[in-house]
Amino acid sequence: MFGLFKRKEPAVEKRAVPQGFTTEMMTARAEWLSGVSGVAELTAAVQSCISLWENAFALAHVEGTRMLTRQDLATFARSIALRGEAVFLIRGDRLVPVSGWDLSTRDSRPRAYRLSLPEAGGGSTETVLAAEVLHVRIGSSQQAPWAGTSPLHRSSLTAGMLQSVESALSEIYREAPIGSQIVPFPESQEVDLNDLARGFRGRRGRILMRESVNVVAAGGPAPAQDWRPAEVTPNIGGVMPVEMLQASRAAVMAAYGVLPAIFADNAQGPLVREAQRHLAQWTLQPLAMLLSEEATAKLGAEVMIDVMRPLQAFDSGLRARSFYALVDAMARAKEGGLSEDQIGQALTLVNWGPNDGAA
Repeated sequence: MFGLFKRKEPAVEKRAVPQGFTTEMMTARAEWLSGVSGVAELTAAVQSCISLWENAFALAHVEGTRMLTRQDLATFARSIALRGEAVFLIRGDRLVPVSGWDLSTRDSRPRAYRLSLPEAGGGSTETVLAAEVLHVRIGSSQQAPWAGTSPLHRSSLTAGMLQSVESALSEIYREAPIGSQIVPFPESQEVDLNDLARGFRGRRGRILMRESVNVVAAGGPAPAQDWRPAEVTPNIGGVMPVEMLQASRAAVMAAYGVLPAIFADNAQGPLVREAQRHLAQWTLQPLAMLLSEEATAKLGAEVMIDVMRPLQAFDSGLRARSFYALVDAMARAKEGGLSEDQIGQALTLVNWGPNDGAA
């Protein structure tokens, strides 16, 4: 009878459509939230990689504009490394860094921005068009091509492991009784035990003699071996914390384009130079080209940013040998009677001449 008045549970609506407006909005929001901040940002490994990015862009050579100052380039590098995207407001003859933003799109391209500008006494908010904003992003997904993701977000599992290992080790060194010992003592009053404990405090390097007058433990005198101290320092060698820490650090550095061997104790000069070239060629210069393309489209001038030459991220010896071989080949070509066009055509075939199609 009472079942007639029981409230009927609402039916759960199920949809089989894999893509839709709601799904795209939820995915885009999740990408934005997860791309803003990753884990393990406070570890020394991540900050070392970010410092390399920041300092390299601070040394970059810019052609075509004076609006990109070294401070702007350093801010751009840190924002890209931590958030996966960087936004600057074009204000007259300078760029204003943006702390937060929201945008509207058309054809998956930003159309307008609502920007939060940082100020010392409190930020302000402005709504501007996309042509007034420099917006560079990396690691964009197909569901949200207008949002970027940081290397930590794209390798969140490894970053989480690094954070967990370092957090566990810091907790062990902070909370665990490292270097502590337990000295067994026959049953006695709590006051006597406290006095005995205080008697051992601060007596480093001295011989302390203590005698128990109340020996009734286990129905008789305590055996002599009960006075042996027991070590309570935790033994964490079985979980291989050093190996796990080194592996997670190396993986995070590789995600930032930094060869882990550059921080090895036995790293030599050639290895460090190769790691520097690898970072500049495969990570930093592509980011500089993205910023150059965005600045060229928004600033109305041909902008070029070079990271390779200021960092000297090239093989000087190989360049010298290549230059010698090139000059010698051109001299022999002129002796053979070849024209300038013929020499240029020959150089184009080996990607050294004009219009060679090389990047």
